[in-house]
Amino acid sequence: MDRRFFLKALAITGAAFTVDKSEAMDVFKQTVRKSGRSVDLVAVIGGEPDVMFRRAIAAVGGMKHFVKRGQIVCVKPNIGWDKTPELAGNTNPKLVAEIIRECYAAGAKEVIVFDHTCDDWTKCYQNSGIEAAAKATGAKIMPANLENYYREISLPHGKNLKSAKIHRAILESDVWINVPILKNHGGANLTMSMKNHMGIVWDRGYFHQHDLQQCIADICTLQKKAVLNVVDAYRVMKTNGPRGRSASDVVLAKGLFLSSDIVAVDTAAAKFFNQIRTMPLSSVSYLAKAEALRVGTTHLERLNIKRIKI
Repeated sequence: MDRRFFLKALAITGAAFTVDKSEAMDVFKQTVRKSGRSVDLVAVIGGEPDVMFRRAIAAVGGMKHFVKRGQIVCVKPNIGWDKTPELAGNTNPKLVAEIIRECYAAGAKEVIVFDHTCDDWTKCYQNSGIEAAAKATGAKIMPANLENYYREISLPHGKNLKSAKIHRAILESDVWINVPILKNHGGANLTMSMKNHMGIVWDRGYFHQHDLQQCIADICTLQKKAVLNVVDAYRVMKTNGPRGRSASDVVLAKGLFLSSDIVAVDTAAAKFFNQIRTMPLSSVSYLAKAEALRVGTTHLERLNIKRIKI
């Protein structure tokens, strides 16, 4: 889609913000797909969370490409805050539910959902709408509030973070799917797929004490990587993150990004956020730090990107 058409699409969604002439538009510029290559990244705009995910997962070959019959799957959304979906503190429950449905349709034996929350976990799970959505689609909810849920693993490729206690739902699953929400964060500047890893570890205080941006990159050297990263950009908290204060912090942007490359998907999501509020990639330094650790790429021009407007 061209720039004018994309701006019109944003206006239809009710996203009240201006767009500058930066590279932020690159992720939605129309390009010809490279013949014979599989899709590396999908960017969708204009639909409801469940509809956008169905279109995105179909574009990369369907969930059966990532989840096999009989597997135990862990779905890791952001459920960190005691906030309702309208306030965009947590992943949209409609998206979580659709991912669970797709996992079971692909033959998953069991789907487990959890997050190491910041607010009281029972209130976060309930008021985010994610507990009800998960249970309604047959998933199992696990808490993460006790240290005995975690097991220490080494991170030999980490620079500052050399080990971490990881939730056993990640370690004991066959595959896991990372489902963050895109939002402002006071410390890291942006929460996306890489930052969402802080919800799988026990000691998050270490991150803040030893270069937060580097530790976010380090934790993503975890050997057991998510098979999919799905960034929820349906409602985006543009200011006062990660908790937010009121509905005035939220923009209805109706976007979604999906990729197995965690650095690439976060790069695309960061460029999208930069249309809502100025946030150059250089201010989200964990992207470049992770690329330096060979976790993924920030060079979207090298990828085969599928762009979908609903």
